[in-house]
Amino acid sequence: MEIRNPDYRQRATAIFSDAPFINDLGIEPLSISPGFVESRLTILPRHLQQDRFIHAGVQATLADHTAGAAAFSVIGADQLVLTSGFSINLMSAASGEELRARAQVLKAGQRLICVESSVYAISGGVEKLVAKAMVTLAVLPGPD
Repeated sequence: MEIRNPDYRQRATAIFSDAPFINDLGIEPLSISPGFVESRLTILPRHLQQDRFIHAGVQATLADHTAGAAAFSVIGADQLVLTSGFSINLMSAASGEELRARAQVLKAGQRLICVESSVYAISGGVEKLVAKAMVTLAVLPGPD
């Protein structure tokens, strides 16, 4: 991936620390490289739905936000990205102590960036793929 902003790591990290909803959930970045981000969420009771599985909304938020961070790693310093399209397949009921998302930029265009996110539930040290998302992000000029 082409590095268009030498401060890409700092900008991608900031979208986790600067987003109140993401902070409320507890999502944090683990690894950031051009076109790739891995994040994690330690599961708490508030992340569960009524049947004690990890809520689909939590999984979707993790997949989407991690994809956004991956897109931030390939845009210019004077740009930002916003999700313009999103689909997720929940492949298995998610349970465990932690969720991890890995987002990989598939195509970084001038106006749209396509990212694939995989979400894994970790239980007893065993990782299980529980969701796959395809996220399309619009590239926009940053605020003045």
